Amino acid sequence: MAESAQRLWAPRAWMQGRWHESVLLEVTEDGRWGTIKPDTPRAPDMAALPGAVLPGLVNAHSHAFQRAFVGLAERRDSEHDDFWSWRDRMYGVALSITPERLRALAAHLYAELLRGGYTQVCEFHYLQHAPDGSRYADRLSMSRALVQAAQDTGIGLTLLPVLYERAGFDAAGLRDDQRRFATTVEDVLALRDGIRALRVPNVGAGVAVHSLRAAKASSILQLAQRCAGDAAPIHIHVAEQTAEVDDCVAASGLRPVEWLARHVALDARWQLVHATHTVPAEVDAVAASGAGVVLCPSTEANLGDGLPDLPRWLNGATPLSIGSDSHVTRDWREELRLLEYGQRLTQLRRNVAAAPDNGLPSTAVRLFERMLTGGAAAAGLGAWGLRAGARADLLVIDASDPALAERGADSLLDTLVFSSPTRPFVGVMVAGRWRVGG
Repeated sequence: MAESAQRLWAPRAWMQGRWHESVLLEVTEDGRWGTIKPDTPRAPDMAALPGAVLPGLVNAHSHAFQRAFVGLAERRDSEHDDFWSWRDRMYGVALSITPERLRALAAHLYAELLRGGYTQVCEFHYLQHAPDGSRYADRLSMSRALVQAAQDTGIGLTLLPVLYERAGFDAAGLRDDQRRFATTVEDVLALRDGIRALRVPNVGAGVAVHSLRAAKASSILQLAQRCAGDAAPIHIHVAEQTAEVDDCVAASGLRPVEWLARHVALDARWQLVHATHTVPAEVDAVAASGAGVVLCPSTEANLGDGLPDLPRWLNGATPLSIGSDSHVTRDWREELRLLEYGQRLTQLRRNVAAAPDNGLPSTAVRLFERMLTGGAAAAGLGAWGLRAGARADLLVIDASDPALAERGADSLLDTLVFSSPTRPFVGVMVAGRWRVGG
């Protein structure tokens, strides 16, 4: 898999929702896909790939600094442990992260994400200031660390500076251990524009709101108004925990997703992260708006958040994507597996995500296809996947993986997702360059 090769040949490649055989994949000089042609005999100038090929997925929700916390909260020393007690301990880690350490942590993480099949990551970035809460002379210090980590590893990056103003619905400001997170609408827009001004290849920027509890309604509406006409994504944590839902109802009379649908002009730029605790009317309102939902199965399981209404999200038109969030898992195959298994355990039936009546009997195929298209929207990308004009990203499956032995095209993707553990991808390309293998 020579890096200089511009004409690749795959024995099998995933395009338009199914496997195609003997596929020519041409990479243009600007790192995009040119001609992609199945049923093409291999010519001498084509570099043969050693396994079947998939498009890369977008990791639509990441807090890179939390990689430092993985494994350090898996014990309970008091009667009760939940998201909120985990969060208090996580803040202690956040207070210790310098720009230099963030770059190292993020580079380590991004290399793992590449091996796990992600070629783009959306960084929900709220760790902004010095440990004592003072502002760095260069407001982009922490953002630069993440951009540099993306350059170190070659992963694509959508950086989302976060609006973070208060500790809760009834709080006037932040807690002391949240002092590094403080931002205003002006701060968020300045960070976004500063990141864009760096003009780093495969790095873009949108904005984010931490949550309804952490930002004033007036500020959320102001940020939305200031982003009018900007096509970049707008992400927000919403309805992750039942306590958040209860607090939102007490403060506003509305559930979190209900509040957003009623007060914000949701559209395809908006990405609702988690949206775990919803009622049918909220799901339907989001589907009608064109906004997307980012599911984070491994983190939601690790934190005891709960399970989303996956069947209703799937049956509507809502774009869906996945994120590894706190990074207890860093492979999209594990995320899809856990997403489906959670539904099976609660609904007492199998293949919940499959839709045979719609011609989609394969659970893995339906989930993968939804996350493929939804992830591109969450990252603010246009054409995505193995198609002409899209960025030349791909994953090469390890053909020698014993888990995949004697599996044909009709069951390969299902086996890849549901036969764990699986080996890392042996080749990962981003924008026409090999970042794993090659």
